[in-house]
Amino acid sequence: MTWTVRVDPQLCLASGMCAGAAPDVFALDGEHARVLPDGIEPDERVLDVADACPAQAITVHDASGVIGPRRG
Repeated sequence: MTWTVRVDPQLCLASGMCAGAAPDVFALDGEHARVLPDGIEPDERVLDVADACPAQAITVHDASGVIGPRRG
């Protein structure tokens, strides 16, 4: 199973938190973060980054739908 990670450029503040926490998955690209790989192996760090994103711009998807950010 692979996960798909997305960054909404309309929401992203380019804080750099995601690229700092998971530089193999995220990079800052001008005014927004972007996802480097097309799909990733399940990785708890990426869910943590989605949870901590100050703009809530990161979503993580698996075959069943959105799994991150985790709520509650």
